[in-house]
Amino acid sequence: MSLEHPIISVTGSSGAGTSSVRDVFVQIFRRENITAAYLEGDSFHRYDRAEMKKQMAEAGAKGNDHFSHFSPETNLLAELQDVFRSYGETGTGRHRHYVHDDLEAEQYGGKPGTFTDWKDLPSPTDILLYEGLHGAIKHENIDTGMHADLKIGVVPVINLEWIQKIHRDKKARHYTTEAVMDTILRRMPDYVHYICPQFTETDINFQRVPLVDTSNPFISRTIPTPDESIVVIRFKDPHGIDFPYLLSMLHNSFMSRANSIAVPGNKFDLAMQLILTPLILQLVERKRRAKR
Repeated sequence: MSLEHPIISVTGSSGAGTSSVRDVFVQIFRRENITAAYLEGDSFHRYDRAEMKKQMAEAGAKGNDHFSHFSPETNLLAELQDVFRSYGETGTGRHRHYVHDDLEAEQYGGKPGTFTDWKDLPSPTDILLYEGLHGAIKHENIDTGMHADLKIGVVPVINLEWIQKIHRDKKARHYTTEAVMDTILRRMPDYVHYICPQFTETDINFQRVPLVDTSNPFISRTIPTPDESIVVIRFKDPHGIDFPYLLSMLHNSFMSRANSIAVPGNKFDLAMQLILTPLILQLVERKRRAKR
């Protein structure tokens, strides 16, 4: 954690919706005139797309059917922690970008499924935002969360997470449902051991819960809409959270526990704006005071 160079970490599984939460942060930064540096978790995968397929095949031939991007072994977690540490100390650090598709290939250069060269983060910036799989992971001598000033978990209930992943991968990556099912099954042990425990470390968790039947996510034709969902928002430390204000602004919301509020799914963006804006401004104000 750093007074002068604060870090926000948004953590969630593939298909959880972390990119949508990142977009809300971008809106807040723009509105409040905050300059941010950005890190994507995909950039810290150990292997590019072709090499990952090769490594996966070799692992499978040895009887390991659970080789996945969720594990510490397939990611550069030491390098990720070093960037967090470096940014907290100096306001910069080394990063690269994973080229996802043809559009990004035009933007960044290189082929889809490869990495750009390592380079320094832009400087100066007011804050660092990380979005990815391992923003609060603890494993052996790795503890990325200890360097983050605000940790956000994005955790749809598991069937909804699978539905979102299936629809995304089929549309954007042209995968079959069977191929996505294979990926989900392969990742499950690492999901349980390395993804789920992070949501105990996060300061705030946003969990979307469908209000329609998602019993068999593999035959769902559509993703439940915001109107067909509620969002459970859990605060690790509820002290200082103005729940009466949130309830007055987020109509039809209710307290489900002393540290949790449930809001209609169509109020999700507004809830994030109301909750995250003052927390971001506190980090920026703390930074400015530290520099005086």
